[in-house]
Amino acid sequence: MSLRVTQGMMHLQLNRNLNRNITQMSEIQEQTTTGRKINKPSDDPVGMTYSIRYRAELAGNLQYQKNVDAAMSWLEFNDTVVDQAGNVLHKIKELTTQAATGTNPQIALDSIKNEIEQLKNQLMDIGNSKLNGKYVFNGEQFDKMPYDATTPGFDAKSVATDSGSIEYAVGVNAKLDINFTGDQLFGAADPTGTGKNIFSVLDRLMTSLSSGNQSGIKAEISNIDAGMDRMLNVRSEIGARVNRVELMQNRLADLEINLTDMKSKTEDADYEKLLISSQINENIYQASLAVGSKVIKQSLVDYLR
Repeated sequence: MSLRVTQGMMHLQLNRNLNRNITQMSEIQEQTTTGRKINKPSDDPVGMTYSIRYRAELAGNLQYQKNVDAAMSWLEFNDTVVDQAGNVLHKIKELTTQAATGTNPQIALDSIKNEIEQLKNQLMDIGNSKLNGKYVFNGEQFDKMPYDATTPGFDAKSVATDSGSIEYAVGVNAKLDINFTGDQLFGAADPTGTGKNIFSVLDRLMTSLSSGNQSGIKAEISNIDAGMDRMLNVRSEIGARVNRVELMQNRLADLEINLTDMKSKTEDADYEKLLISSQINENIYQASLAVGSKVIKQSLVDYLR
């Protein structure tokens, strides 16, 4: 038994086909305008899940990169000021060696003593170095000046800087300790003044210079050398951490490229394919109108146009 095709059925089918074609053209236009093939979850539920995951990982990676950059700035600043401290100690050693020759009159020793006192103050200034408003050699108490000469009864050799660590998250479950304390740089606190804390050494040295004690002056040369070695060890450790930070920078940069590429493959529209599809759908739409005009009354086709 043959199916009778009525005029109304033809109208309905034509409308349905034209609407479907217009919908496809609208989707193509949206993708072309936004540059994305996923504009709402219904476009690709699975793809949207991956897209959200990639975006979250990229956001986390960006924060890690900021942390790594901040860690690098901190380490480079530390390296600079430790180098300055080393230069000050080198100058102190030169003066001490000059004073230990035994040929200097007391007035010359007093002059050397005064210069060493100024260099001691310079070391305290270095110990109070700040980066972005934070004292870099006072551990977690970076808001407090470690060598505050205005404190009643202040004695540099008795200062014990905070031993807390400043850590930056540089990856998933990966943290990097980036700070060094004043104790690591100048030696452990030495209230008795008998140890190798650099301020203890300088106090004893200045006392010997004031009294012309040649044996006392000579005895401190080895302690100054120990202080210089301590600073060299700190710079060596800084260099090792800088190398690790550079490796982390490279790894995070590579990860960003990979995540961006996967995100692009999931989200981004293929413009060449869209242009071809757009042209095909336009041709189909025009052909549908042309065929419909031969089958359906002209007045209806005009309305559809």
